[in-house]
Amino acid sequence: MRELVIHCREAQVEAFSDALLEVGALSVSVEDADEGTAGERPLFGEPGSEPDVQAWDRNRVVALLPDGADPAQLIEAALADCGLDAPMGQAWSLREVPDADWVRLTQSQFGPIEISEKLWIIPSWHKVADPGAVPDGLPPADEAGPEAGPAYMAPGVVRIELDPGLAFGTGSHPTTHLCLAWLEAEMPADATLLDYGCGSGILAIAARKLGAGATLAVDIDPQAVQSTVDNASANRVELSAMLPGGLPEGGFQVVVANILSNPLKVLAPMLAGRVAPGGHLVLSGVLERQAQEVAAAYAPWIAMSVWRAREGWVCLHGRRN
Repeated sequence: MRELVIHCREAQVEAFSDALLEVGALSVSVEDADEGTAGERPLFGEPGSEPDVQAWDRNRVVALLPDGADPAQLIEAALADCGLDAPMGQAWSLREVPDADWVRLTQSQFGPIEISEKLWIIPSWHKVADPGAVPDGLPPADEAGPEAGPAYMAPGVVRIELDPGLAFGTGSHPTTHLCLAWLEAEMPADATLLDYGCGSGILAIAARKLGAGATLAVDIDPQAVQSTVDNASANRVELSAMLPGGLPEGGFQVVVANILSNPLKVLAPMLAGRVAPGGHLVLSGVLERQAQEVAAAYAPWIAMSVWRAREGWVCLHGRRN
């Protein structure tokens, strides 16, 4: 496969990038053309917000081409599509992309993740057939010896088989660890539970496997809802996944939301209102420096405090009177 590389000014980059996708590019990325020089300039915003500037002064647009595509024709079609009538005065170039099994390379980054001795996340490509067998490609056995299999195959271990699909939630992020640790250590047995911003469904599925009662999972992204449904089926657990508009009235004994500080603050009245009397609210996706600000947003309804911290992130917990 080949990549088309062409330079583009800030005012043109968004329209031109979108047009390349419209006329057949497989993917498009935008890079700082001054990267590695004194002119390099970072683009960033606060978590949960968009940066003020969406592109650099000089941009390098990189488009992955389908096999057999004519790059000159693709550029001409893209320029026509976005209303630019000149080839931006810049020469373009091509570079080869080495063949690779990108799915396998991506999957190789994620092995089984130990949340605790009793709770593990197992990527779906690491199939666990039965406790007496060690599937191909899995990590070596633990200290008990090869005949015992890896630690996550020991009797009594809760294993969550996960395929994140197009949704957030592989189980590797500190905020996910924190929420899973709270569910294992603190969740009341048979508690009704709402996972708001469910992503791949990992928290809702873990809650059910750890003994939660009726569980609902909500996300604004239809792909996340479908990912949750698929992962719940793979783990043989029953839960309901839906878009926010499908969430029925009523409160829950546990409400967990692992998103970001800004949406958590906006959602404070709704999320606090979904906690049943005596119920628990668990929030993550919050940096340590943001903890006090997020807690203040919930103070009119529930007193929140840091339950545990990990790698600069915190899990906030509060209980409704």
